Amino acid sequence: MTQKSVAIAGLGTIGRKVALWLRDHGDGLTLRAVCSGDAAKAEAWLAQERIAVPVVEAEALPRHAEIVVEAAPAAAFAAIVRPALEAGRIVMVLSSSALLLHDDLIALASARGGRIIVPTGALLGLDAVVAAAEGTIHRVRMVTRKPPRGLDGAPYLKQHGIDMSTITSPTRVFAGSAREAAAGFPANVNVAATLSLAGIGPDRTEVEIWADPTVTRNIHRITVEADAANFTMEIEGVPSENPRTGRLTPLSLIAALKRQTAPLVIGT
Repeated sequence: MTQKSVAIAGLGTIGRKVALWLRDHGDGLTLRAVCSGDAAKAEAWLAQERIAVPVVEAEALPRHAEIVVEAAPAAAFAAIVRPALEAGRIVMVLSSSALLLHDDLIALASARGGRIIVPTGALLGLDAVVAAAEGTIHRVRMVTRKPPRGLDGAPYLKQHGIDMSTITSPTRVFAGSAREAAAGFPANVNVAATLSLAGIGPDRTEVEIWADPTVTRNIHRITVEADAANFTMEIEGVPSENPRTGRLTPLSLIAALKRQTAPLVIGT
């Protein structure tokens, strides 16, 4: 099997799980470098887990690896993704909300021979949306319900003076387009951005966000109306130790990495 080299930007909940999987399994993939906002903490964790790779600056990642995994805060997105695309690398993007705010990077990937791959993340049925988009999609709507602490800190909530600690019943805190959701909730609803990129775009994809203290899981309900099919999908994702991130997200990233070397690939 041909080996491919991987670098990880961000060693939080997701980055660490991917690093451990690459250490223990890999499936033709080898971790070569990481970057982190706290280099000393990253080095200590890598030493503890017996992962012998360097901690480097974001711009150095493409010198170490063919595939760069972006699993960092949205504020670091461009600093991670741009150098990798300029070097013609494959970049796996988890902060798809940030991609909507830096759509010039798609043109950069095309110009330099790079690729941007957005894993499915905490969604389901994305293959059906991608397929339907080859025909005509008339409407895509997503309603997200999260425990209030899973939305806490979002810029939109701060701007509108919405305090999550005061939410005692299901409350709709946002209604608008996926592009607006991406700007207002950059760390909370990457699923909306990913859905919009798969379907009819960020300005036509409708999004509602509810803070719901009656739920313990992140719930996404998606409705699609298209010429090829009408379908409705709902997923209840179990939050990880980071309430903004579901347990399915790192597994989706690992599955996307495995597709890069797998002899058999299932799905569109």
